[in-house]
Amino acid sequence: MMAATDNTSDKELKEIHFDILKWKSSLRFIEGEILFINQLLNSYVFEPTTPNLFERLQEFKEQIEVLEKEIQNINQGIRTHESELGGMLECDTISCDNFYYKNHILVRCTFDDFYKNFSRLKSEVFLYAGGVLKKNKK
Repeated sequence: MMAATDNTSDKELKEIHFDILKWKSSLRFIEGEILFINQLLNSYVFEPTTPNLFERLQEFKEQIEVLEKEIQNINQGIRTHESELGGMLECDTISCDNFYYKNHILVRCTFDDFYKNFSRLKSEVFLYAGGVLKKNKK
């Protein structure tokens, strides 16, 4: 492996790579959560007499579909960003380093926005589902 230049330290590269690993791991976990949420939304555990039940569940499903497409785009962006890290080792100017750092910040902001939107939707689904689940009587 090549040594980092004076502009880009090994520590900075390791931090960037660690961010990428965290994002990839988080997205895999979120994909599992989305699978569970889809199973919940497609199950028959909801009180059928709930007003606008079908419409609300449909709205959640559509929002989940949008998030699934975003995950694909974010995963692709992360893969591209990760493959470009080698270019940082070849940088010999500050402007070159800044290009990669700006890209990293852009990927971070994209991931953070996605994560906030996913967390909000997950909370909405769970709050709604908790209120309209069938009550099992023994």
